[in-house]
Amino acid sequence: QVHLVESGGGLVQAGGSLRLSCATSGLTITRYTMGWFRQAPEKEREFVATTTWNFGGGATNYAGAVKGRFTISRDNAKNTVYLQMNSLKPEDTAVYYCAAAAGMFYSADPNDYNYWGQGTQVTVSS
Repeated sequence: QVHLVESGGGLVQAGGSLRLSCATSGLTITRYTMGWFRQAPEKEREFVATTTWNFGGGATNYAGAVKGRFTISRDNAKNTVYLQMNSLKPEDTAVYYCAAAAGMFYSADPNDYNYWGQGTQVTVSS
């Protein structure tokens, strides 16, 4: 059975940093595209970042709104994915979800992802 568990969310002031973790079980992340998405109140779930593991190397993609501020990374030995968030803005406030898609491809479409965590709240105050 596959489980994804996010942690690391919280309340931070604008300009601050947080590091989210996604601990997985029941899958091997080198065989999956791992993604972070977020959903603010009354808004659709949106893509944040993905990482794939191709031919022994990692590939990453970011949404324009977070590029240069957020960094997705992975520890294959721990089957864990991270999202380092720097220079946070109030508009980054949302529930952040970790997701896994079988196969190795880039996708910003939540419908392509097979497994989801329960989410972790990130709140950025101005």
